[in-house]
Amino acid sequence: MARTLLDKVWEAHSVRTLPSGQTQLLIGLHLIHEVTTPQAFQMLKDLKLKVRMPERTFGTLDHIIPTTDQRRPYADPEAEEMAAHMYRNIKEFGLPLFDMATGKQGIVHVIGPELGLSQPGMTIACGDSHTSTHGAVGAIAFGIGTTQVRDILATQCLSMAKPKLRQVRVEGVLAKGVYAKDVILAIIGTLGVKGGVGYAYEYAGDTIDRMTMEERLTLCNMSIEGGARFGYVNPDATTIEYLRGRPYAPQGAAFDRAAAWWKTIATEPGAAFDDVKHLDGGAIEPVVTWGINPGMSVGVSEKIPAPEDQPEAERPTFREALAHMGFAAGQPIKGAKIDVAFVGSCTNGRLSDLRIAAEVAKKGKVASHVRALIVPGSQQVAKAAEAEGLHEIFLAAGFQWRKAGCSMCLGMNEDKLQGREMSASSSNRNFIGRQGSPTGRTLLMSPAMVAAAAITGAVTDVREILK
Repeated sequence: MARTLLDKVWEAHSVRTLPSGQTQLLIGLHLIHEVTTPQAFQMLKDLKLKVRMPERTFGTLDHIIPTTDQRRPYADPEAEEMAAHMYRNIKEFGLPLFDMATGKQGIVHVIGPELGLSQPGMTIACGDSHTSTHGAVGAIAFGIGTTQVRDILATQCLSMAKPKLRQVRVEGVLAKGVYAKDVILAIIGTLGVKGGVGYAYEYAGDTIDRMTMEERLTLCNMSIEGGARFGYVNPDATTIEYLRGRPYAPQGAAFDRAAAWWKTIATEPGAAFDDVKHLDGGAIEPVVTWGINPGMSVGVSEKIPAPEDQPEAERPTFREALAHMGFAAGQPIKGAKIDVAFVGSCTNGRLSDLRIAAEVAKKGKVASHVRALIVPGSQQVAKAAEAEGLHEIFLAAGFQWRKAGCSMCLGMNEDKLQGREMSASSSNRNFIGRQGSPTGRTLLMSPAMVAAAAITGAVTDVREILK
């Protein structure tokens, strides 16, 4: 019987079936950062336990670090305390840490694939919901809580129920000015923010096949925003060429052997799925969220929907969203004034994202009322972008060029919205308060659309700029 990648990877990592019916799953790669680990390490100390497989855990600093001056001690005492805990725990338990001195620091979901740590066929866990990102390489990757971080540190295992599997097929050629971010926002807009609950997503179809690895990382990153614990793309030639030569990927003949095995874990023709959904990639236009969850989105040429047109159960949330955002039903999203533009995050903080944004930035200057930030996803992304002169393009256009970190994606450092500022953001969540102000407002969109909004001062159809 034909099997899926989920079947194969799950079986390969199953230790046993627990009395609860869940699987005791071996975790191949454990990524940690400074926010969700202090309590986990403390629990380990209280139990007088060691890290079971220290060679499978890697740490970085990303959530709370400043993106201006990264010299310690940090100006924010809370951030400094978290960093101090991270350094102390890493040293005490003998784990590797990609800090600023290594030149490899960055957002955990950027550096994992970038360093070749994330590989096909792995199970990958991290105390962050956007761990689904790593599914782009053909891995089963999911976010966990602090207690589960402790469990993996202590046992390298986790108890989980195997989810159902939905294949999401996207077919057709994307129009100019339409990117992976638009595709995943369109998927979430179609299936809903709860549509993936109980499922994993397998992304397939010729649109996905043509995507670069960085585009696939953007796609899988937001699986969790559609309710799916994780999403993946089957490994193929694009995956293999992306991983070739990366520091933690196998080298030489070992790489060739690994690549041959990676191909065998892809879903086989004729494999059965619990559900299959189809999207027409050629019909997708640049997408912008207008509300307070990533499913509240419209094409840039469309108008904001009315609560009365929604299922009755969803109307209160729609009314809350309109009130918070200050929008009216029937209002075009195009032309909505912004105050802040943010390009960065684990969704869209990679080199290809910065290249796209720079192409748009060349077309003008940041509007006088807009504060615009470019935050590379890692030190290596920043280094590569600077080697290409992208930072000079951004600076000339009036953007701020920052150091690597999570930054305004979640407002845990000084990069925050102020008051009711409206942000055009390439990040992944538009929940109320997400970007640091309880009254701040977030419009999610692609990096190209963010750059276009920055130079016009309002939501703009980037296709008109790229003509």
